[in-house]
Amino acid sequence: MNSSSGEGRHDDDSALAEFLASLMDYTPTIPDELVEHYLSRSGFHCPDLRLTRLVAVAAQKFISEVASDALQHCKARQAAPVKDKSKQPKDKRLVLTMEDLSKALREYGVNLKHQEYFADSPSTGMEPSSREE
Repeated sequence: MNSSSGEGRHDDDSALAEFLASLMDYTPTIPDELVEHYLSRSGFHCPDLRLTRLVAVAAQKFISEVASDALQHCKARQAAPVKDKSKQPKDKRLVLTMEDLSKALREYGVNLKHQEYFADSPSTGMEPSSREE
């Protein structure tokens, strides 16, 4: 029984080594310099380019999944029936909104807070002396 688990571990180790070697030939969408910059800002320094590229691939996968989920939210929003027919868009192109993106990010535990616009501020139009601070 131990010999079969040892063979499985050997297969996993060789697959991992093969994957890490393949990262040297792969050029990720996110440049190595950008990944190294953010890794160093977080206090992580590693001279191994394979590890930097592994982080880039993981980040690329995360961004791809968030974008795909945001697209699904966008399609669902635009497929919903519109009460006011005059507001029905004539153009059927998909338009990604911050609302779609924030819903997709929320599924991954990232809460996106919108910047409050000046016009949306509750103190808009009030005298400076009457604003609550």
